[in-house]
Amino acid sequence: MNNNTYTYDEAYQATLEYFGGDELAARVWVTKYALKDSFGNHFERTPDDMHRRIASEIARIEAKYPNPMSQDEIFSYLKDFRYIVPQGSPMTGIGNDFQVSSLSNCFVIGLDGHPDSYGGIIRIDEEQVQL
Repeated sequence: MNNNTYTYDEAYQATLEYFGGDELAARVWVTKYALKDSFGNHFERTPDDMHRRIASEIARIEAKYPNPMSQDEIFSYLKDFRYIVPQGSPMTGIGNDFQVSSLSNCFVIGLDGHPDSYGGIIRIDEEQVQL
C-alpha cells in the first residue's frame, strides 16, 4: 500500500487533471472511492493509484494458481477504466485495509412463501436489517 498521504485538495486537483477537467467525476472519485482512513487522510491521488491497489490484490490471489497474471498485466486492463470498470463497492473495498466492506454491489433477499403477507413482509425486513 502507498504510504504517501494527500489532502483532499491535492487528490482533487490530480484527479481533475486525470479526468480531463470533469469536476463531477473528480469530486465523486475523491469523495467516494479514493482510499482514505477515518481521519480523512487520502492515500490515493488518482484512479491510477486505486487501480494499482486493486491490481496488487488480484495479483496476490492470482499467485496461488497456475499461470498467474502479473500485477502489471492486471493493471493494464484496469488503467483508465478502459477494459475493466470495477463498480463502487469493489473500487472501495478491494485491498482496503482501513475498512471492512462488501465487495458486492447488491444483495438478493429470498421470497419463499407469501412475500405479500404480513409475516412475509416482516421476514424480508428482518433480512434487510441483518445486512
